[in-house]
Amino acid sequence: MLRTALLTAAGSPACRSLVERSPLTRPVVRRFVAGAGVDDAITVTRELTGSGRLVTLDHLGEDTTDAAMAAATVKAYVELLTLLADSGLADGAEVSVKLSAVGQRLPDGDRVALDNARRICAAAAAAGTTVTLDMEDHSTTDATLGVLRELRADFPWVGAVLQAYLKRTEQDCRDLAYAGSRVRLCKGAYSEPPSVAYLDKSEVDRSYVRCLRVLMAGQGYPMVATHDPRMIAIAAELGKDRPDWEYQMLYGIRDAEQRRLAREGRMRVYVPYGDEWYGYFMRRLAERPANLAFFLRALVTR
Repeated sequence: MLRTALLTAAGSPACRSLVERSPLTRPVVRRFVAGAGVDDAITVTRELTGSGRLVTLDHLGEDTTDAAMAAATVKAYVELLTLLADSGLADGAEVSVKLSAVGQRLPDGDRVALDNARRICAAAAAAGTTVTLDMEDHSTTDATLGVLRELRADFPWVGAVLQAYLKRTEQDCRDLAYAGSRVRLCKGAYSEPPSVAYLDKSEVDRSYVRCLRVLMAGQGYPMVATHDPRMIAIAAELGKDRPDWEYQMLYGIRDAEQRRLAREGRMRVYVPYGDEWYGYFMRRLAERPANLAFFLRALVTR
């Protein structure tokens, strides 16, 4: 019930205005968001890669219905990728892109998003790094996978994200578990109807394990996105005989565990930055009660 309320609040303009205006909010948000500008993203990337971790950077923003904003997002990614290359950080950092941030919601959105994503992929190739397409709510899954197929014709290293709470995902994992295919498996963070998604935590966990088994048995490159100690342990067991996979966690969550996993193998941190942090932040609160407790405790003790 709490998760549903928080996800509803994530889409509420009134809640957004209230949270963004609060002078107490931004210092707490900085736990989960690198900062507003590209320099903040570069600083955090340097710190994380210096500790042995890898990074994927997300320029925050989604559901844009303005072509100029979509173009500005592309420009921001190109600037970021250029700075990663110039700073010598591209070997340890890639970018994650939401297609709704680069035009998927516009008229003829699939074409616009594909063209804009191509520009970002070209900039990543020039920088010597990669791109992963973030997955959003279930209504965009087919369109996102369609853009992925188009991009992989020219950029075969483009990564995909699959969400274990969707009932279709086990089959999607089978379809994408081929050689060279980078797939991030997460549990999912959007409010979805029971017709398409598992709503019970235990069902989501079982789906995650089934999907993980498919990816680990395949020929692709699994990216295991989880903070769940049980899923981490299962991944370690399933992946013990193969070197080509990695863990992923969100910036600001379980830092000590991130460092431990980095010492034992490959650990990548998802680092968001930018002014459009509200929707991302609310979904992080909805994912884990500990995140909400941290937020409320910070507000009370400030």
